[in-house]
Amino acid sequence: MSKRKICIVLTTRGNYAKMKSVIRGIQDHPDLELQLVLGGMVVLEKYGRILHGPEGQRLPVARTINFVIEGESLSTMSKSAGLAMIEFSTVFDDLKPDVVVVIADRFECLPIAMAAAYMNIPVAHVEGGEVSGSIDESIRHAITKLAHVHFPASREAAERIQRMGEDPATVFAVGGTSMDAIRELDLADLEPVRRYQRDYGMGPLVDLVPGQYLVLIQHPVTTEYDENLAHVRETIAALERLRMPTVWILPNMDAGSDGINKGIRQFRENQRPDYIHFFKSLPIECYAPLMKNAACMLGNSSSGIRESAFLGTPSVNIGSRQHGRERGHNVVDVDYAAAEIEAAVRRQVAHGRYEPDHLYGDGYAAEKIVRTLAELRFTVQKTITY
Repeated sequence: MSKRKICIVLTTRGNYAKMKSVIRGIQDHPDLELQLVLGGMVVLEKYGRILHGPEGQRLPVARTINFVIEGESLSTMSKSAGLAMIEFSTVFDDLKPDVVVVIADRFECLPIAMAAAYMNIPVAHVEGGEVSGSIDESIRHAITKLAHVHFPASREAAERIQRMGEDPATVFAVGGTSMDAIRELDLADLEPVRRYQRDYGMGPLVDLVPGQYLVLIQHPVTTEYDENLAHVRETIAALERLRMPTVWILPNMDAGSDGINKGIRQFRENQRPDYIHFFKSLPIECYAPLMKNAACMLGNSSSGIRESAFLGTPSVNIGSRQHGRERGHNVVDVDYAAAEIEAAVRRQVAHGRYEPDHLYGDGYAAEKIVRTLAELRFTVQKTITY
């Protein structure tokens, strides 16, 4: 019997961390064949090209494609999505996968799902069913309606998928796959992060003492496109008041990132902060211990909601990007206002660590996903259940 070909598409630094355990599980399964496709942020130097290190070079990459148009505007994001559909249609026609795995809610994930569905290739959707802000909210649910099997990260998300008319027999609440990678790491060891800081990034080296530094990620909000520069300036003003050692990881390629990057660039050139080190990206082996030992995370990344709960790290979520997403007791929500951000960070630092919360899984998602990919009888004909 021929092996079932599973195509995983990686387009962001975060998606690789999320799918490492699944990739390994597929490679180890006797009845599955991995087809790995790279594109988007992971192949662009501007965003760190995180898969071009020694580990990335050992991956069995079937195809590498480019579909990103420079500019990070609303129109370039739309055009990049169009190019992605063209390019992935060609890739799927060439590789002829039996299943395409699509992750979460990034703008390029919708054309990936569309291309596969139009070509009668079953789509497996990881992290569907969640509520969030920005255009991501619409993209995530659109992918759900195209997908043939669902791997949500929480029980509430699984229930929401079923309420959207998806067959309960195709919905598997497996937990978040990034927790798998985190569970396997020595989270007490910050030395890999310190070494990475010496070799990569921008700005002065910061002293990474457990419980005495901040981790910041602030992505653009596409539905607040013209306001991203003003929003990041509020975060910067809060940092200036806090003056704590900070690791700042630069934003993703969504429309509006030019505004965020402009604010950061002006801050670096004019204020020359001696307490912040900037990274384009970080491998999960560095990012997980960095999160675990931080006094507080802040910004609007989903890792400040998901992984921070799993780790028990205090988190301050800024603005609307994670609006409506399930969160643990470790998260405090604030508006785009320097005084609110500063006060919330100080409260969270004073509070200290929280009890770990398995709201988004226990770190054993991959084995459930791989088993389902190998055993499920897929059908490309979908029928709404209401």
